Amino acid sequence: GLDLVEWQLRVAAGEPLPLRQDQLTIDGHAIEARIYAEDPDKGFLPSTGKLLHLSPPLESEHVRVDTGVEQGDAITPYYDPMIAKLIVWDATRDAALARMRQALAHYRVVGVANNVEFLSRLVAVPSFAHADLDTALIEREQANLFPEKSAVPDEVWLLAALAELQREAAVARQAADRDSPWRMLDGWRLNGRATRGISLRYGEQLREVSVQVAAGGFELGLDGRIVFARGIAGANSLLHAQLGERRVHATVVVSGERRHVFFEGRSWPLALVDTLNVGGAGEDVEGGLKAPMPGKVIALIAQVGAQVDKGAPLLVLEAMKMEHTIHAPKAGTLKAFRYAVGDQVVDGVDLVDFEAAP
Repeated sequence: GLDLVEWQLRVAAGEPLPLRQDQLTIDGHAIEARIYAEDPDKGFLPSTGKLLHLSPPLESEHVRVDTGVEQGDAITPYYDPMIAKLIVWDATRDAALARMRQALAHYRVVGVANNVEFLSRLVAVPSFAHADLDTALIEREQANLFPEKSAVPDEVWLLAALAELQREAAVARQAADRDSPWRMLDGWRLNGRATRGISLRYGEQLREVSVQVAAGGFELGLDGRIVFARGIAGANSLLHAQLGERRVHATVVVSGERRHVFFEGRSWPLALVDTLNVGGAGEDVEGGLKAPMPGKVIALIAQVGAQVDKGAPLLVLEAMKMEHTIHAPKAGTLKAFRYAVGDQVVDGVDLVDFEAAP
């Protein structure tokens, strides 16, 4: 409750310290975490780009956020890549750690790599929880701080699909011809209900969620399991959802093809695969497909030697923090990839050897 900066100014002006050391008492415990635009999986290298979505936890008597940036700002290579200082306070260290875990679970950053999930793991490891701290902590807790990548939970795929359906409904409601029968999204068909698929990708994993409109919501199918789902879109990309018997809350942020799903303290950048967004059927594709822009290959989707249909995703480029899926413009055979994951490519180079079906 004392303003130390004010004290510094008073002392600099020649005034005495307002209180003596024996008049001071410690009240509770505070912990500060620095939210950085950096990639812990790549040696904590700084990350640059635009803050497409920035939503810190709500401030209170227990939580404080000091920041100099806001959503829409850019993290550049010319300055320190710190996004904010997150400070929590509570009566004991254990209580303060719980506050920090909760605050980090509600921090949302999209557009740059960041250390939020790393910090969440850090404050939970035994060494940090018990204040057994030294400069070798990260090496000592390597297994806990850098765990093996786990499978994406089924709820994340379903939430991404549900958010996409909510987004489509919002677009239809705002359209000038919203009363047109072609804008109806009720799935009506003459002889039954319509079924469609929403294809999503995480890295090289591709899954499809089947969708049927149901009374008050949707029936979503994933690997043969059908779940009734409905949702209400809230402010700041929030999604309040019911998945079967569960009521859950998530944040789903749209950024180009990506659907960043924040759920239960973690985030997954899924990509929406639009199989209709492909090249024209009449173009000559013998020999290869070209990079539409400079970028980095981040995923190889199809298998070499596989026969693929028109619209099948082949590989994914990342450019300017956006993902671009390269699709097969015709049915044919993928003969070879010319680049590996992680390779940088220039505009116009051949990415794959592709043989169109006769």
